[in-house]
Order: sequence, then structure tokens, then C-alpha cells
Amino acid sequence: MSSEYLVEVQDLKQYFPVKTGFMKNTYLKAVDGVSFAIRPGETLGLVGESGCGKTTVGRTLLRLYEPTGGKVLFNGEEVTNKNITALRKEMQIIFQDPYASLNPRMSVSEIIAEPLIVNGILSHRTDIEKRVGELMDTVGIARRLAYAYPHELDGGRRQRVGIARALSVNPKFIVCDEPVSSLDVSIQAQVLNLMMDFQDEFGLTYMFITHDLSVVKHISDEIMVMYLGQCVERASSKELFANPMHPYTKALLSAIPVPDVDVDHEPILLEGDIPSPYNPPKGCLFHTRCKYAMECCKTEVPAMRQIGENHCVACHLYDNMEKDKQ
Repeated sequence: MSSEYLVEVQDLKQYFPVKTGFMKNTYLKAVDGVSFAIRPGETLGLVGESGCGKTTVGRTLLRLYEPTGGKVLFNGEEVTNKNITALRKEMQIIFQDPYASLNPRMSVSEIIAEPLIVNGILSHRTDIEKRVGELMDTVGIARRLAYAYPHELDGGRRQRVGIARALSVNPKFIVCDEPVSSLDVSIQAQVLNLMMDFQDEFGLTYMFITHDLSVVKHISDEIMVMYLGQCVERASSKELFANPMHPYTKALLSAIPVPDVDVDHEPILLEGDIPSPYNPPKGCLFHTRCKYAMECCKTEVPAMRQIGENHCVACHLYDNMEKDKQ
């Protein structure tokens, strides 16, 4: 990895101790050895089933969780060496639930102003009110709602408040944790287009976490597919949808509905046991559900290998492909 990247992640691990139950004194490996990089002004989409570790990756990047292992570099500097207050000005997050992430006792203007005050960006009331008004205009919230409370707003407006709060400190990087999953389809399109406009206008870099593959295709430059805390495939958005390689990726993409009754579309149904994240299988984590599983898949962990330009996959099916190139 080089200085051309804004965010660089090297072998990131995030383990949570299990303190009760029959798995007591063991660790839940929520993220286990994930590596990637994001260029300035680009969007990395992070997809996978619920519980695969997507949100944990995003929160660990921002040091909402301290990493168990690996490195996270921002502008070439390790985030664990940066002052947390300085880090918050450069890296922000838009949470999934626009209601739960907003303080119900604070008005819209107070919520947007809070990062400005906490980070010491502005101190005079007049300057704060002016900046809050500008941010409300930017995200499309009427100024008459400045003194409204979150419960008085619909989901779309609440999420716009969350976006305004994230933008208030002029960050370079924003983790978008399923920011449109709880919104109606028509509102989803508005929020997505708003975020893409901001990316062009302010040069923002996004990590976009979602389980909606049609959404991630629309907004991402590159997509990373996760399964049980590990990356199984990474490629440009166009390449991944045109040429998925990993059996798990193929199954995910086949689940996207096709809005055409004349097209014969059969989703790939995954069979077999879904592994427990507390006690994952040996070898390839996906082998218990993979119809292509071989004996080596049960014992050997597949290495992440490059099989095309900007296309990497971790699967034993492509071991011979790499040998043939050599």
C-alpha cells in the first residue's frame, strides 16, 4: 500500500471476549485479518450477511472499538497514534438508525451544533447559528425545523440531520453504516443522491456498509465481500457484478430481484449448516455451505490472491489459475 490511499487497513482483527455461557473464556472473532485501502474521493462498498463483521470494521476504523490487532492508517499515520479529538474532525460516521442515533432531548439545531462546540471549531453563538443554518440548507432541511425534536421528523429528515452532523466538522472520510436501510425506497434514492453530490462537492471519501447489493452497485467504486469476519472477494463495482468469482459472492448477487417477468431468474440457494461465529469451522469458513467444496477446503485456509486487474478472491477453486500465470 502507498501514500495514494487515504485509508489503509492491514490485517485488521477485532476479537470480543465471551464472558458467559458455554463458550465462556473464548473470543468471538468479529473481524479476523481484513486488509483493504481506499483512495481519496472514492467509495468502498462493504457487503455481506448480517453478522459478518461489516459494522465492526467501520467502528474499529474510527476507534469506537480499539483494534485487537493489525493496523489502520489514515493519511499514512496510524490512527492509534493520533489524538482522538483530532481524529473525530477527519473521520465521521452516519449511523444506520436515524432515530436511535439522535439525542431525543436535543433539537435539530443543537444536534448539528454539538460537534462544532465539542471540537472547539466555533465558540460564538452567532457563528454557530450561521453554520447550522448553512448545513441545514446543504442537506435540504427547512430552517423552520431548527427547533424541532427528532420524534417530530420523518425518517428521511432524521437521516439528513445525521448527515449534517457528520458534515459539520468538514471530515475527509465518512463511514456510512447502512444509512438508507430503514428508509422508504423513494427516500433512499434522495439520500443516496445527496451523499453522492456531497462527495463530488467536498471531495469526501466513503466506506459504505450495506446488505442491499443494488444500492452498493449504485454508489461504490470498489466492493469488498465479507463472510464471518473475513474478506472473501474484492473488486471494482463493475467487475464484481460482471464477473463474480467466489461462490458466496455469486449466491449474494443471484438474490437481487430482477424486475422483468420474462427473465428466467433462479437465485442460488445455499445449503448446509451456517457456522457459529463463536466456533467457526477449520479451513475455508464457507466450505460447510459451498457445493464446490473440496477436501483441501476443510483443512486449509484459502489465501487472498489476485486473479485479475483490481480483482482479488480467497478461494481454493482458483489455486491452479495462479499457478498457471506463474
